[in-house]
Amino acid sequence: MNAILQAGTTIETPRLASAPGATSSSLTDWALLIAPGAIWGTSFLLIAEGLQAMAPDGVTFTRFVIGFLTLSMFPAARRSVQTSDRAGIFWLGVLWLAFPMSMFPHAEQHVSSALTGMLNGAIPIIAAAVAALIARKAPSRAVVAALAVGVAGAVLMALPGIGAGGSSARGVMLIVMALVSYGVAINLARPLQQRNGALPVVWRALGVALVLTAPLGAPALAAAQWTPRSLMAVLALGCFGTATANAIMATAAGRLGATRASATTFLVPVVALLLGVIVRGERVAAIAIAGGALCLAGAWLIRRGTKTTGTTR
Repeated sequence: MNAILQAGTTIETPRLASAPGATSSSLTDWALLIAPGAIWGTSFLLIAEGLQAMAPDGVTFTRFVIGFLTLSMFPAARRSVQTSDRAGIFWLGVLWLAFPMSMFPHAEQHVSSALTGMLNGAIPIIAAAVAALIARKAPSRAVVAALAVGVAGAVLMALPGIGAGGSSARGVMLIVMALVSYGVAINLARPLQQRNGALPVVWRALGVALVLTAPLGAPALAAAQWTPRSLMAVLALGCFGTATANAIMATAAGRLGATRASATTFLVPVVALLLGVIVRGERVAAIAIAGGALCLAGAWLIRRGTKTTGTTR
């Protein structure tokens, strides 16, 4: 889920005021706000389709190859970064891309794409908890209450899979491991993005992830048995979900401000749920849907609480 880099930034870029009646500008703002979340929400469906052609590690590696090549076409992505930040970008490639994005295809062999996407709604909850641990500072009461709501929602979402035992429980645990990795990575990404810009950091982190996943991913790619549907799914996953959505998000952060732009992440679990049910006919337990709603409410309350205390996310 690539939203975390911009969702974790703390710098607000002032928004240029639009002239009265500038409808086209307003429509552009809405498009910039909606597009990344809608694209990322489809990623879990596309992963499921890609798994019809090759092994999980092949899906991850191929999306990195396509994403890296696509992002290479954006001049802003190739800008230089501070030498002192190269080690941080390496670890971002591990914790934000290579590890968690390798977990999702493996998890989707055992749980639905809809549930996988819904559980990603817990990312702001985990990120806020990790941030408090790193800062060694207790969050405000409002944020603590929001965390409690979000954690309760995440538990409700995970219960059906864990209760089923066996491979379903394993799938849920893989997703949880990926989300914890995201929670650490978002806090690592914040200063890197502030100093160097989003796209140069994303592009280099993708290069790291590509190299790290090649030993398992390249053989899986070589053994792929493509169908037109699976091929189009993986191409879209890499081109749009791994690359283009990040470019749109960076543009949105500059135009709308990072806090407002990061609201797009609330669309991800909703889109994933709808596509999983409508396109793949997946069934999601009512308790998991209720948990997803609670989790989104907790994430929204965290944003509200951090704004109240003068901190932006």
